[in-house]
Amino acid sequence: MPYPPRLAHLATRAVVVAKLMPTYAQAHNIDEEEASQRLSTALAGRMLPTLLDAAWDAIRGKAKRLTDDGLLEKVAATLGDRPLRPGKVATLNPAWSAFLVLADLEVGTAGDAARRVMETEEGRRRGAEGVAEVGRFLAAELTRGK
Repeated sequence: MPYPPRLAHLATRAVVVAKLMPTYAQAHNIDEEEASQRLSTALAGRMLPTLLDAAWDAIRGKAKRLTDDGLLEKVAATLGDRPLRPGKVATLNPAWSAFLVLADLEVGTAGDAARRVMETEEGRRRGAEGVAEVGRFLAAELTRGK
């Protein structure tokens, strides 16, 4: 099921960038400003809706008792006063690495070899696993708190 429109109003590109930036910065050994700029560019296209779909699936999967409206209220309450608070640094694994390569491809910082690998069937599978993993991370970031 696609994510509800309200989720995109709550989890804007700026919010998603803030949640993913610490992990991206650490993984690439760059400063937070550079990481934010790159992520913002990567999420300007089709990657943000795909990531929000994965996050919504994860949010719905872990909270069986709440309705969709209740889940959205939980996200709104979590973001509350500080929607741009940076997320936690995630523990990197192969799925996260695949997502980071996809983000780098969107930004244009990954090489042709990475593009060729991600265009293979195995690369597409790993990329999908990466988006799902980061979607679960984002879901946790969007629903922790109040």
